[in-house]
Amino acid sequence: MGVITFFIFVFGAIILVSIRQVNEYQRGVKFQFGKYTKIVQPGWRIILPVIQGMTKVDIRVKAVDVPFQEAITKDNVTAKINAVIYYKVSDAAKAILEVENFRFAVSQLAQTTMRNVAGELELDELLANRDQAAKRIKDIVDSATDPWGIKIDSVELKDVILPENMQRTIAKQAEAERERRAVIIKSEGEKSAAQNLADAAKMLAAQPGALHLRTLNTLNDLSSDQSNTVIFAVPLEVLRAMERIGK
Repeated sequence: MGVITFFIFVFGAIILVSIRQVNEYQRGVKFQFGKYTKIVQPGWRIILPVIQGMTKVDIRVKAVDVPFQEAITKDNVTAKINAVIYYKVSDAAKAILEVENFRFAVSQLAQTTMRNVAGELELDELLANRDQAAKRIKDIVDSATDPWGIKIDSVELKDVILPENMQRTIAKQAEAERERRAVIIKSEGEKSAAQNLADAAKMLAAQPGALHLRTLNTLNDLSSDQSNTVIFAVPLEVLRAMERIGK
């Protein structure tokens, strides 16, 4: 009776030690005698010690902060770029069997790809089209990580830091561009005003008495304020005509 009790106790202890819990957000990669057998779904599972083994893989979306990388753009400008990559494990078996440490591998691949993509673009393109650069990085990394069972959801460029002298140059360029636009707008306004005055002059000249009415209206406006001083410019020909009449 004692022997049977002992074996029951040992068997129960083995069962308790063999129980493994796989959470809903995990998948288990099961091995037997060191050989891959299958993917273990969530729940309680029996993994026999020594004979079998299991590695749990988190299949939730992960965010990897890619540290600042010093890259040289196509027009030979040095810039520091960092990004964040969102990815998840689509095939737990490949993530364990095909690459030693998929988290480290994704981070290193993203750093290299980010520098390469920055080198393919000029600085203005990189600053103006961040979304396109991020999409380019995503496509390259996603294609390279497919054999690892990794799916890249998105890549976001966070910051692009330029050298201080380049920042001053860009600021001067932006200021010059604003001044150029201001001059263009002012000149277009003056051109429009001149055209309106020319049209008004033609209209007044075409209507008999219109110029005199306009003059009287102007005098009426001036007379409303006693502090105004009105100076009439009389053409020289009129004065000479009046001299001839006086003689």
